[in-house]
Amino acid sequence: QGLKPIVSTESPALIFGTTTKLASDLPATDSFLGKNKVPDLQKLFQKPDGVPVHLKRGLPDKLLYRTTMALTIGGTIYCLVALYMASQPRNQ
Repeated sequence: QGLKPIVSTESPALIFGTTTKLASDLPATDSFLGKNKVPDLQKLFQKPDGVPVHLKRGLPDKLLYRTTMALTIGGTIYCLVALYMASQPRNQ
């Protein structure tokens, strides 16, 4: 009889039938053809101009920041009003 292996030596069946492609296997024509914006954005965000990072890109960042702050303050006030109304007993 001899010793038999406990674990099967056969490879398990594939769960997913699709194969994966490595980045090195892709042809050069399929690569991203756009401009790399990272160095430009690094220069913009690292410029020592005293402006916080979340406002460095100008008007769109200011609008997004102010909208977020308004919604946060409005939501907080709404929650406090709802808690106040829930804490009051109902009149019969």
